[in-house]
Amino acid sequence: VIDHTVQLTHEWINALKERLDWASPRDVLRLLRVTITAVRDHLSHDEAAQFASQMPLLIRGMYFEGWRPSTTPIASRNAEDFLKRIEHDVASVAEYDGREDISLVFQMLNGRLSKGEIADVRAALPKAIRDLWPEP
Repeated sequence: VIDHTVQLTHEWINALKERLDWASPRDVLRLLRVTITAVRDHLSHDEAAQFASQMPLLIRGMYFEGWRPSTTPIASRNAEDFLKRIEHDVASVAEYDGREDISLVFQMLNGRLSKGEIADVRAALPKAIRDLWPEP
């Protein structure tokens, strides 16, 4: 199980790294982690758990690390706060290109998770944030 989840995690990172064309896999993982946790905090608890269920175990662990269910879903429902939250954690990455890179994370997720789950998560997000996530 451990070897398999490590392999799957590397596959996810490499797929996103290729889309982003970034040099550092560590930075790619950081963008993935902060993006999925920002999404998580806009979802109901049930939907957050269903979203995580299709992730590799290691990524799922990062997704749930530090989660405080009593504070979610968060009240802020606008895209600018969502983007600022992500940018706060990846601002030191020289290659970071804002909305475009976040959209690439979502495109990678579209290819790794079921269309049904992506549709459920997108439907649960406010329209302004959903607009950042291309349909699968």
